[in-house]
Amino acid sequence: MNKAELAGVIADKCGVTKKQAEDMLDCFISTTISTLKAGGEVVLTGFGTFSARVRKGRIGVNPQNPSEKIEIPPTNVAKFKAGKALKDALKAAGSSEME
Repeated sequence: MNKAELAGVIADKCGVTKKQAEDMLDCFISTTISTLKAGGEVVLTGFGTFSARVRKGRIGVNPQNPSEKIEIPPTNVAKFKAGKALKDALKAAGSSEME
């Protein structure tokens, strides 16, 4: 499912126009990004938590010259931790497919 399809589903379920649903998604995305950039986290109880973490720097290998080592600097990365309700829903869906 892509962003446009998600906006369409939200519009149908919430009784708003597709444009309003797209605006809500854009607002959610921009708010989440600005919160993570500021060092905060976005917690959606039951669904999950979005946070930003620093990935440690490390020594890597140059793919064009495997004998050459390169230093990869630390960087900020987005992280998502699934909530209990999401985990339980996926476990239930997985167990019904196995039968």
